[in-house]
Amino acid sequence: MITPADLARMMANSSGNHTQNANGRNTGRYDGGLNQPDTLLYTSQSERHIVRFIEPDGAPTPKMMPHHRAGHGPTKFATLDAQELPVAREYSAGGLIFDSHNRVALIARHSRSGHLEWCLPKGHIEKGETPEQTAVREVHEETGILGEIIDSIATIDYWFTGQAERVHKLVHHFALRQTGGFLTVEGDPDHEAEDAIWVDFDDLDNVLSYPNERKIVWLYAKKLNRQAEG
Repeated sequence: MITPADLARMMANSSGNHTQNANGRNTGRYDGGLNQPDTLLYTSQSERHIVRFIEPDGAPTPKMMPHHRAGHGPTKFATLDAQELPVAREYSAGGLIFDSHNRVALIARHSRSGHLEWCLPKGHIEKGETPEQTAVREVHEETGILGEIIDSIATIDYWFTGQAERVHKLVHHFALRQTGGFLTVEGDPDHEAEDAIWVDFDDLDNVLSYPNERKIVWLYAKKLNRQAEG
């Protein structure tokens, strides 16, 4: 059970701005609440983003991002020239896969700049798949772990500007329970996962590279705490 002290620590780590985002091939979709005006505008060093977290009831979460970490560029507001670019939409799903010891499987990938970054397994929603089916498939492909959905956490809804288009990405995040398999990246069809490890749930905030994914962990901890109190 997530204790009040654990939750307080996660909430403290979540206060402040951050300028990094998960912006690889992994995308997601959420069908409700997309016209809500509650958005957070910020940029990384190379791309512009509009980020919103949507919990399962469709209401965006408060505009709160994890604390700034050393080495990130300054925050800047996007210019209006990006509005003239064509828009592409991409969707994906993935999330937190738990084993019997309350550990979560993470994968390592190289960023566009060549840095090794630890992130949650997730990937593109294929035609005919539900987000839940995609999450189970992608987790298995990227970590080797078979799982089943136990809860819905939240959807990340964000934009970034590339060289030729503005991309609207949405990614569903679920909690899954391990039902079989073992850690391996050999099944990743795209060969993007460099390694996979188990990390204690309470340590994820210190290991995950992307602020959006650390926020997913914070949201799930908050949800577990509410369930325990109810």
